[in-house]
Amino acid sequence: MSSPMIVGTGGPLRGRLSVPGDKSVSHRALLLNALADGPAKIEGLLHSEDVEATLGAVRALGVEVEKGAHTIVRPPPRLTEPRDVLDCGNSGTSMRLLCGVLSGLSIHAVLTGDASLRQRPMARVATPLRRMGARIDGRDGGRLAPLSVRGGDLTPTDHVLDLSSAQVKSALLLAGLKCGVRVREPGPSRDHTERMLARMGADIRLDDDGFWALHPSSLSPMDITIPDDPSATAFLLVAASLVEQSDVVIEALGVNPTRTGAIDALRLMGAEIEVSPREWPGAEPVADVRVRASGLRGIRIDGDLALRALDELPVLAVAAAFAEGETVIADAAELRVKESDRIARMAGGLRGLGFEVEERPDGMVIQGGRPRWPTTVDATGDHRIAMSFAVASLAGADVGILGAEAVRSSWPSFFDDLEALRA
Repeated sequence: MSSPMIVGTGGPLRGRLSVPGDKSVSHRALLLNALADGPAKIEGLLHSEDVEATLGAVRALGVEVEKGAHTIVRPPPRLTEPRDVLDCGNSGTSMRLLCGVLSGLSIHAVLTGDASLRQRPMARVATPLRRMGARIDGRDGGRLAPLSVRGGDLTPTDHVLDLSSAQVKSALLLAGLKCGVRVREPGPSRDHTERMLARMGADIRLDDDGFWALHPSSLSPMDITIPDDPSATAFLLVAASLVEQSDVVIEALGVNPTRTGAIDALRLMGAEIEVSPREWPGAEPVADVRVRASGLRGIRIDGDLALRALDELPVLAVAAAFAEGETVIADAAELRVKESDRIARMAGGLRGLGFEVEERPDGMVIQGGRPRWPTTVDATGDHRIAMSFAVASLAGADVGILGAEAVRSSWPSFFDDLEALRA
């Protein structure tokens, strides 16, 4: 086992920074342009392990992808059957969205991933795709990867999802491009796929009954500039709020309303955050965001707010630990089936530092205070755990991080960028 990484406290965070390109948009830019009828140019594609997994799968399906100052995607007239297993690494987005893509193709492919991904639930996407006619087999009765997908002639189907999930919704929409499909969720989830489909000429709309309705459609290629990732930015927003005298500007941040949960939560906690919209090519709203150090107070994060901040809840738990008063995080049971059980890891790590944390099935209750003793946390396989405790270290916690290299899946330069802001 490698030695734990120590970030340590230091001076304030100051300066302007462009964080990596949005991971969710990067996946979709590759996959949707792979299904288009001509070449497209992608500016600012995130170069991380997760997105590289999607890029590798697209190439294996016969798409030419040229990487340089920008990325050129040249799809063939028809996607072809891969000669080998498609390895999604640690990327659940890659696996679930590829299930949708493959279900609409008359080919056979096998999807696998690392040990963590092979334990993540896939029935939530496989079951509705089977209802449309796709043949999907896997371990544990088809619940776990590796997954064997045989696509082809699908039947247009109405789907009412039990849980809001952008990944499941997107998979069903991708599968329904040739046959049509309707999807309804109990609440709003990320809508990047819907925005991009509409921009690429698909016949898609939100009906009065709450269903996203997609009619059979072909896609025109879309040149796109990827905005900065709001999920990644949340770590800087929390760090700059907690570290005295900090003043940081994040440039060209994606501020899609389905992704601004962390900004909204931090503002409720008292964070000083300014959002300045700017012109941007593509389907996503973009702004420059400035955050300055401020005292935070405890709040309740649940319902729609918890859903819109789901990926950011680990670092919001760090904000809550250093805030004044009690913070309740609820309606977030999905955190237990991410790259790791993020509720258990965050609660355990914060308790190890001396914070009072009550773990609950769907979240946690955190009493704000100050760290009382040092600890070591194991972030192996989960980038958001590693980055969250790096933020805790910046704020004054004495914490060593095992498995810190997990940041490569979403933000390979994370620790270097922190040092640049401290310098």
